[in-house]
Amino acid sequence: MFRFFTASASHADTAASVDPASVNFGHYMTLADERLQLFSIFDDLYYDRADADMLSPAMRKHAIAKLKRIGFRQTSGNVLEDKEGDRRCLMPKSHALGASPFDITRYTPRREQDYYILTPTQTACQYIDHYPHEEAVERIVHLMRIQPINLIRLMDYLEHTPTHREFLKAVKFLKKTQQEAVKSEPLKRRRALG
Repeated sequence: MFRFFTASASHADTAASVDPASVNFGHYMTLADERLQLFSIFDDLYYDRADADMLSPAMRKHAIAKLKRIGFRQTSGNVLEDKEGDRRCLMPKSHALGASPFDITRYTPRREQDYYILTPTQTACQYIDHYPHEEAVERIVHLMRIQPINLIRLMDYLEHTPTHREFLKAVKFLKKTQQEAVKSEPLKRRRALG
């Protein structure tokens, strides 16, 4: 049902404009959602509640290098543009140190054809807010098998809405699923990007 592009081989070795949905970006970066137009990039297997949930310099550098191969060029610190395809990839910044990962796209508007580049935790938050409960959980499971998310931090920012309260019911299952994923292939041999 969901297409994730994570194997190590890549045919994105040219600078021509290419549809991101047709590209294999390797192990650390994936087009995590075609409909929401979200790239997800990860840097670690294990998280702590105090970890900042933001794109690290190594994650940003990796994303820039991968997207350059398909025609995107960095036009500012947080924007990569494919002028031929009239598309942009946006790396939203948190606007406060303790900002919620659910709000990451709130202050970075995009056009219909543009993409966001997010952390796996931020991507999971977008699933929770944009899909029905069962589908959101299913998408999170697929993502965490290739890119772990910071479930503890995500839980800290759940709001008192019906959608977020419903999500709490899946947390125990998701924690177990992620523990198994980081001990299995393809994750168990991954190292941090930075």
